[in-house]
Amino acid sequence: MDLFNQNKEKGNHVSGVDRGKVVMYGLSTCVWCKKTKKLLTDLGVDFEYVYVDRLEEDEEDGAVEKVRRFNPSVSFPTTIINDEKAIVGFKEKEIRESLGF
Repeated sequence: MDLFNQNKEKGNHVSGVDRGKVVMYGLSTCVWCKKTKKLLTDLGVDFEYVYVDRLEEDEEDGAVEKVRRFNPSVSFPTTIINDEKAIVGFKEKEIRESLGF
């Protein structure tokens, strides 16, 4: 399953400065997810985003499992950095610090 070679409604890659592997999992209707995506874009960070609510059933199950490993409550947005650290919710200061800003 490759979540990033899909249509843009489900998710996409945003080119920018490499600050490690950054993936934001969110919902397409979530205001906080949109704010997180905008922050990452404004910072000029290279990142992927996935709208979990727009995935097909198998893709959605895989994305939810990935999020659950870092965030057992499976709430959104969940931003995973280098498959090591997760930031749950829109936490601008924590996101900036984790990415070296």
